[in-house]
Amino acid sequence: MIKIVSGEFRGRRLRIPDGKNTRPTSERARSGLIAWLGPEIQGAEVLDLYAGSGALAIEALSRGASRAVCIEHDRAALRCLRENLRALDLKERARVVQGSVEPELKRLRSRGSCFDLVLTDPPYGSQEWEHLSSGSLLAGVLRPGGQLFLEHSTRHPAGSEPTGLFLRDRKLYGETAFERYQAEARAVEP
Repeated sequence: MIKIVSGEFRGRRLRIPDGKNTRPTSERARSGLIAWLGPEIQGAEVLDLYAGSGALAIEALSRGASRAVCIEHDRAALRCLRENLRALDLKERARVVQGSVEPELKRLRSRGSCFDLVLTDPPYGSQEWEHLSSGSLLAGVLRPGGQLFLEHSTRHPAGSEPTGLFLRDRKLYGETAFERYQAEARAVEP
């Protein structure tokens, strides 16, 4: 179990899946990320990639995001994610998508779905970020001026900057690093 660190649901506990397939973001790192987002989170539409238990999306909803879409493929994580949303009565504001990130991003983009914030926490040490960042899928689901927050371990550098986005800044919380990327202020071409 982990606790929600801020907002409407502060102090409420979230279930996390057993095993090593899912690594929840620490309370310290989540608290830092949410504080960093500040007022930009109010009314935002959020996309949570590699959502796990849903902790990042739920923190955003707790602080005033209007809705969230969570993409996850691991069955144990999906059970926890759905249970957490149900326990907090967030099923109307959050949609769970079961599947792998890349094909689901393609589906969202083909439907014209756009988000203000994308929160991504790929498995540490995997090549998933390199693969995602090399195409324009991420920029394609962000509104002009939208932001993407990448979480990674300080032991595993993030690698390349995603196509169509530029790095604004970085923050460290212990062994967790966040990088903030932003979409160009003008519309991103498909």
